[in-house]
Amino acid sequence: MTDRRPLLRAIFDAAVAAAHPDVVLSAHLRPAPKGRVICLAAGKGAAAMAAAAERHYLDALKLDPSRLIGIATTRHGHGVPTRRIRVVEAGHPVPDEAGLEAADDTLRLAAEATADDLLLVLLSGGGSANWIAPVEGVSFAQKQQVNRALLRSGAPIGEMNVVRKHLSRIKGGRLARAGQRAAEIVTLAISDVPHDDPSAIASGPTVPDPTTLADARALVARYNLSIDDAVRRALDDPRNESCKVGDPAFARAQFELIARPKASLDAAVRIAKDAGYDIIELGADLEGEAREVAAAHARLALKARSEGRRTAILSGGELTVTVRGNGRGGPNQEYALALADLLKDTTDIAALAADTDGADGGAGSASDPAGAVIDHKTFAKMKSLGLDPKAYLANNDASAFFEATGDLLLTGPTLTNVNDVRVILVD
Repeated sequence: MTDRRPLLRAIFDAAVAAAHPDVVLSAHLRPAPKGRVICLAAGKGAAAMAAAAERHYLDALKLDPSRLIGIATTRHGHGVPTRRIRVVEAGHPVPDEAGLEAADDTLRLAAEATADDLLLVLLSGGGSANWIAPVEGVSFAQKQQVNRALLRSGAPIGEMNVVRKHLSRIKGGRLARAGQRAAEIVTLAISDVPHDDPSAIASGPTVPDPTTLADARALVARYNLSIDDAVRRALDDPRNESCKVGDPAFARAQFELIARPKASLDAAVRIAKDAGYDIIELGADLEGEAREVAAAHARLALKARSEGRRTAILSGGELTVTVRGNGRGGPNQEYALALADLLKDTTDIAALAADTDGADGGAGSASDPAGAVIDHKTFAKMKSLGLDPKAYLANNDASAFFEATGDLLLTGPTLTNVNDVRVILVD
């Protein structure tokens, strides 16, 4: 029986490589300004983006090093060496003190920009948690509690960020407001959100926000979030409304996407097609409950199998998990676990589901799994160990299941983030 795991990994690696800062950033960087380049970066790719910016300005353009300053805030374990731009490793998905201090330093640097300076903002997925700057009246602990409640709610990332933006001094256009004296504010972003909405990437710190305080309050009610009274008061305070179109903060602001989930999915599709598979591409913007999406994809796989079609089913996007148990895992592992339950009687279907940043759920450690792989070996191990996928699903404990079967995908930090990649190969 052919081992499809190397091919599954090659498909995933192609998606990641297509969005790496070393590949996508330099072509979009601006010429050196009259004054300084002030680089402010956040997200899982922030340090790698900062290092690429340093190579452009210091090595290619020979900028005097004293004219390049900045701070890059990234997830713990995602730092890389830099020369002029300070790297801070901070908490994700739950913010920590390092992110709190880094956000304050970021706002201070932005406010120091002059009419001769370029404010270069580099964003990637994870920036919302890395830059944590609670509004007046909301404590850091209360903001952490809101993040935990959102993560457990099953809300899509876009809705989570609506709430975050209205409790922040840096999100929802406020970073642009802090740095509006700069000659130019240029934001270059790696998209990790469905449909590539600029106001959702890292909660849109440099772009107008179309959502309102009323939207945030409605989401708190819809998901029955447990929040402190101070947070409720903040969401009622008009001073915490985010920046809108027409705000002077955006007069000299530009925004560019430099990597998109669709481009990474296209790279994955090319590898599968070159391997001789018919392609079913389901799009780069899928959302929904992980186990429900898995059920729909399992039906597609079984149909292709019954028709004798050698098929690769590929999708991107960002799924969610409504947490009801006490286990460990993320949306990709839960998706793979649901697939394992539905496909366990087959011998010729293999699948991979993983987050392109190298961490699917987890506790914020660089060693967290990226996702999981399943195939006939998984099914045999399930049987020999007497593992019941349904029981693990009921406890949201996909990590324990795949630790037992040996099928966790461990990549380490990839230094980019263009959402998830899911591949099912039907032979």
